Amino acid sequence: MSLLARLAPHLPYVRRYARALTGDQTTGDNYVRVALEALAAGERQLSTDMTPRVALYHVFHTIWTTTGAQLEDRSGMDDGDASTRLMRISPRSRQAFLLTALEGFTPSEAAQILDADAHQVERLIAEAQSDIDAELATDVLIIEDEAIISADIESLVTELGHRVTGTATTHDEAVDAVARHRPGLVLADIQLADGSSGIDAVKDILKRFDVPVIFITAFPERLLTGERPEPTFLITKPFQPETVKAAISQALFFHPSRQKQAA
Repeated sequence: MSLLARLAPHLPYVRRYARALTGDQTTGDNYVRVALEALAAGERQLSTDMTPRVALYHVFHTIWTTTGAQLEDRSGMDDGDASTRLMRISPRSRQAFLLTALEGFTPSEAAQILDADAHQVERLIAEAQSDIDAELATDVLIIEDEAIISADIESLVTELGHRVTGTATTHDEAVDAVARHRPGLVLADIQLADGSSGIDAVKDILKRFDVPVIFITAFPERLLTGERPEPTFLITKPFQPETVKAAISQALFFHPSRQKQAA
């Protein structure tokens, strides 16, 4: 199989990553082109110790970090643009965050790409999440009928610098809460106190306005049915605090309505 055939399925994704990393489509494409030319000329090799996709991103990073990429020109960029906010994160943290949050690599795979170890990558991700949370602090609605779990979630949310402006234990309470105060993020269980559905509550909320939603549930199979749409962010109970924190950062950063509000 030719080099191009091996890499072709991964090229759209490395281009997406390059655009997010550099903040510019043309600049990102140029780095990808240089990486491919280096591979074609034999100046760089795909590591046999990595999967083809990981190896491609590794070569891209080698090119990007050895050609002055940390000195990106950010003049002329809109301070409110989501790409600009991402560019304000330190380059190394930005890389780790995007590789895991946007590209779906595991911390171990990201470590291979970055020539780091998994612990370093996890620390970099945490730093990026902290920066993002500070940039995108928002009002949060928690839909959860178990008081202890609701309190745990509220503690995590406030620890990240967000404000819990409403809590609800039923469908009707959730709808009433958003009528009183529009949230910037919804964290929802799917089985509520009176037998009502958190899924239905979220559907009714989304009819009124677009807002990122994270489902936190002991019954993920009720949402992962193979039908569309399925939730982008789904956390299974019992949850790990760091998993919830990471999902909040990603949901706020990558949700289109959040980017439009900040622009």
